[in-house]
Amino acid sequence: MLDHVFLTVSDLERSIAFYTAVLSPLGITKRVDYDGKNGPPGHPDLKGFGANGRIFFWLRPAGAAGVVDSRAAHVGFVANGPSEVDAAYAAAIAAGATDNGAPSARLYYDPRYYAANVFDPDGYSLEFVYKSWQH
Repeated sequence: MLDHVFLTVSDLERSIAFYTAVLSPLGITKRVDYDGKNGPPGHPDLKGFGANGRIFFWLRPAGAAGVVDSRAAHVGFVANGPSEVDAAYAAAIAAGATDNGAPSARLYYDPRYYAANVFDPDGYSLEFVYKSWQH
């Protein structure tokens, strides 16, 4: 089971706005700011998102050069039904994402696998997915 994910982003404020809009249709609405100085030496500041008492998706700012390797991560977010997949995809596109697969059944995985894929503003691969057999 996945506990948390960190993504390094080139523009922290842009990414906070993007993920606030995109994750809301999935019920991921809790936001937390973590001050890195409260952690071990060198710990980055983090901006967290979560639901149901858990914070599990974190953003951290890129280093001084602001360079991010967008191939470094793919994140799949659980949706509670096809309508949530559709809503998250629509919110992502409206917030500036690039399409990487419109909402549909992913028959190459399973006929019950319904998903949509986008690239966020930094080029990270995101998937909003409903797997009926897991609900």
